Amino acid sequence: MTTEYLKKATPPQATIDAATGETVQRMLATIKSEGREAVERYASDLDGYRGKIVLDEADIAAAVKAVPLMVREDIAFAHQRVRDFAQRQRDSLAEFEVELMSGLVAGQKLIPVNTAGCYVPGGRYAHAASAIMSVCTARVAGVPNIVATSPAHKEAGVNPAILYAMQLCGAHTVLALGGVQAIAALAYGLYAKAPADIIVGPGNRFVAEAKRTLFGSIGIDVVAGPTESAIIADESADAEIVAADLAGQAEHGPDSPVWLYTTSRALGEQVIAIMPRVIAALPEPARSSATAAWRDYGEVVFAPTREEICEISDRYAPEHLQVMASDLDWWLQRLTNYGSLFLGEETTVAYGDKCAGPNHILPTRGAARYSGGLSVGKFIKTVTYQRLNRAASREVGQVAARISRLEGMEGHARTGDIRLQKYFPQEQFELGTLQGHQH
Repeated sequence: MTTEYLKKATPPQATIDAATGETVQRMLATIKSEGREAVERYASDLDGYRGKIVLDEADIAAAVKAVPLMVREDIAFAHQRVRDFAQRQRDSLAEFEVELMSGLVAGQKLIPVNTAGCYVPGGRYAHAASAIMSVCTARVAGVPNIVATSPAHKEAGVNPAILYAMQLCGAHTVLALGGVQAIAALAYGLYAKAPADIIVGPGNRFVAEAKRTLFGSIGIDVVAGPTESAIIADESADAEIVAADLAGQAEHGPDSPVWLYTTSRALGEQVIAIMPRVIAALPEPARSSATAAWRDYGEVVFAPTREEICEISDRYAPEHLQVMASDLDWWLQRLTNYGSLFLGEETTVAYGDKCAGPNHILPTRGAARYSGGLSVGKFIKTVTYQRLNRAASREVGQVAARISRLEGMEGHARTGDIRLQKYFPQEQFELGTLQGHQH
């Protein structure tokens, strides 16, 4: 492969952030021991919030009055598309029942989790779209108990636009909590009818670490890292648009990687030349975040063929992947590792982030090699069942007993033996051997 880095990332020296893990472990243990008292103390100490934790309809209605009509209409626009796409996902999942042999019936059922926790960030940016992506998707999946939470700051409380989105999407319980204390409250069921079976939604490194630590006792969507975005571009791409899209994603944070893979050396060099100007035109804090992200994590990779570009992109497995190149269908068929794909100049990650329809909660750090993003399927358990009549039990029981004894599992084998003896007392069966004994 003739890969050449026109710009190579030079991230700061990596360090093991043991402090984050230690802080999260300590907070989770304290909250598990002290319950609501610890949660409310952390909310006060860390966010300066001393108000109600569980917000009722009146609280939400009062806050929503501050949301301008156009904002409400825009949130409703996004909600409709996310809901419609999620409904198509739900419709694509199917229950079935099949007779695998005479008398042996097996099937698949789709059962929503009982309680979903939806975390919605509310720090530097008001992530109303994240409320839609998580709460709406859980609702379409049929989750009967959805608990949504977002940070509350001092007297301001939870961002009103986020509250409106939660209400519109159908959250059953709304909490004014952020950070580790919110994840713990969801996981331990401190302010809801039941503990969350799954917790979804992006957050800072403390939120991500809390989810990772609790994974196993609860389900999670992804172990999230900084937002990643990549663009595949050929000579037909507009360098100004490529640069704008890279800068737009770099504003997520100073450690958010942005990558360009191109078959055009000239385009790559042009994008490198104009990125400082495009970033400098951003307002703060976006300008500082994008400056650091491009400087430390930005890469421009050149390869002469589109086949090589596909190999490069699939190796990175980016969270977001845009294609600004000819023959979009070819790329759609060929690329395999990405969280979400954005095809053509007319499409951009920001559309998907905010309102286009597909979910924006996506895998990072190479997890797109084996996982997709948040979907209705994350809230639904695909479970199986089986039912045998006596004739089928006669056939299956003999094989199960012999395989069990082959594996040295006599207890398993005898569960088949006892049924064969009860149902067919006059028959002799070959049931396998264990430690040299014939049965």
